[in-house]
Amino acid sequence: MPKYTVELLNPAWQDIDAISDFHMSEVGPKSAKKITDKIFNAMEKLESFPKLYPLAPYKELADKGFRILIIEKYVCIYKLQGKIVYIHHIVAGSTNYTALF
Repeated sequence: MPKYTVELLNPAWQDIDAISDFHMSEVGPKSAKKITDKIFNAMEKLESFPKLYPLAPYKELADKGFRILIIEKYVCIYKLQGKIVYIHHIVAGSTNYTALF
């Protein structure tokens, strides 16, 4: 039984849609499904182990308690508040994701 609840905020849902759309247009539907499945499977681990992953490498995010989960070339940026894991963004690791906050 999960100890924590994972909630994707609207920007994270938009990020997943954009990632899926990119893979769909560049590689095809199998690629889009494969990457979104990987993202959701990785986020599922947060239900049991949200503190397993490191604080964000940028001080301004780490000081606010943001953590990162790396999924292939994507970074899932989340914050644990009580028993809820809030997913804020899922972006390419090359993105300046500090600018999103």
